[in-house]
Amino acid sequence: MTDTINSPVFPANNDPFGPFIEQLKPQNSLYCFSTLAAPWGLALPAMPGRLMLHVVMSGDCLITTETSQLALSAGALVLIPHGKGHSLKSAAHVRDVPFFDSGVKQLSPNLEVLDIPGSGETTKLICSVVSFDPLIGHYLLDQLPEVICLTADDYQDQAWLTSTLELIKREATDLAAGSETIITRLAEIMLIQLLRYWLNNDPLANEGWFAAMRDSRIGAALKAIHQQPEEKWTVESLAAIACMSRSAFAARFTELVGTSAKNYLTEWRLTLAYYQLKSVKVPLIELALNCGYESEAAFSRAFKRVIGMSPSQVERSTAW
Repeated sequence: MTDTINSPVFPANNDPFGPFIEQLKPQNSLYCFSTLAAPWGLALPAMPGRLMLHVVMSGDCLITTETSQLALSAGALVLIPHGKGHSLKSAAHVRDVPFFDSGVKQLSPNLEVLDIPGSGETTKLICSVVSFDPLIGHYLLDQLPEVICLTADDYQDQAWLTSTLELIKREATDLAAGSETIITRLAEIMLIQLLRYWLNNDPLANEGWFAAMRDSRIGAALKAIHQQPEEKWTVESLAAIACMSRSAFAARFTELVGTSAKNYLTEWRLTLAYYQLKSVKVPLIELALNCGYESEAAFSRAFKRVIGMSPSQVERSTAW
């Protein structure tokens, strides 16, 4: 498959998740700085396809999702990976107000502030909504749980996180020239670090696709697919890389990854084809042959099934 300057490149890397994390390039970010005096309650709407991150800078609050309620204190970090609706409030009995009816004010396209005055205990939050490229991102993000939460105790020995939070807190307090840009970059870094921390510490990161990537045998086959998608891989040749019989490899791959090796290879090749179509004008027959199809028609049908749009729609969406 022909390389292009904008196509994801997956060089040799001993960290199975490193290349995927490196491809999580934020596309859009929105940040809200809130100073909230109790009693207060906010209902945040569902935002499919986006990650929602909350940082408790000071004070306490509760976060309630479809399946859980967590008490948060200063220093807590909460990630809602799938953009599901949830609420934040000062106490369980407080009524929720829809976030967009709460009096939030927009300072710029990427920055908002919310002040709820009162005599009760004050909680300060930084809330962000971040979107990533859905095609590469979903390999990693789809496997994450509904909520990822770290308390200050969880990362007290993680200097990178405490220093990042302090920098964000300082910039959010001052809001001087350039603060918005600095906060955006720091929050994006913190988000990536939070994902990396979760991958290294949570037992759930040893299940499903995560387990497959770490598995010495299936992981070797996945690494080969990611780094050399242009090879004429077969189940037999991938099984040889995994040092397994064809039947044992096929069963183990499907068990861990959730789909067959053939389907995974097809999806990966078509994902890379999508990036090629976005970045440069490539003859469709060339992409078809690189992805293992003998005709443009067969390629186009598979592309639309996996990507959700036709190759011509991708080309039109990226035209000047």
